[in-house]
Amino acid sequence: MIFFTAAFLLLSFTTEAMASSILVRQGSRGPAVRQVQTLLIEQGWLTGAADGICGNQTVAAIKSFQKANGLAADGICGNGTYSVLSGGQEYQGSSDEDGTAMYVNATGYSAYDPGNSAYTAMGTHVRHGIIAVDPNIIPLGTHVYIPGYGDAVAEDVGGAIHGHRIDVAFDTRAEALAFGRQDIEIYIKD
Repeated sequence: MIFFTAAFLLLSFTTEAMASSILVRQGSRGPAVRQVQTLLIEQGWLTGAADGICGNQTVAAIKSFQKANGLAADGICGNGTYSVLSGGQEYQGSSDEDGTAMYVNATGYSAYDPGNSAYTAMGTHVRHGIIAVDPNIIPLGTHVYIPGYGDAVAEDVGGAIHGHRIDVAFDTRAEALAFGRQDIEIYIKD
């Protein structure tokens, strides 16, 4: 019993730590990227607008900032880089009326992908507005908001969906392929 209590407490602390951590790298999208870009622009490391998409210019700016500040110049803004970039501030996440922020690795999928069924684990049709999740992280039936995609409901699971990884459903295979794989910030609404 003590083992299970300790494991539960460790899992609780781990989940809370992940909720307040930051990870901005090539291909990341969302408010966290926009916040890092804004700090880079304010400090003269990046020019242009903070568009919320971590592309080549943002990665190059992060690397330059890291190199100038004695950090490992990998082009990834995690908690350590963010702390230096923000003057010692801890990333608080982007929590507002849209829900609680969570970082996930997301992949597009459709009912037309080889080996996929036309139905979700909950028996509904695979379509835009559905995500596949690890139910231990995001329970089935949970409503989420995905910037650039819209509202979605966790109605599916998958063999490769473990931890903070989701599949985002699209109506066509071409749309799923165009989405590809990205690190994104989603908002848990309930």
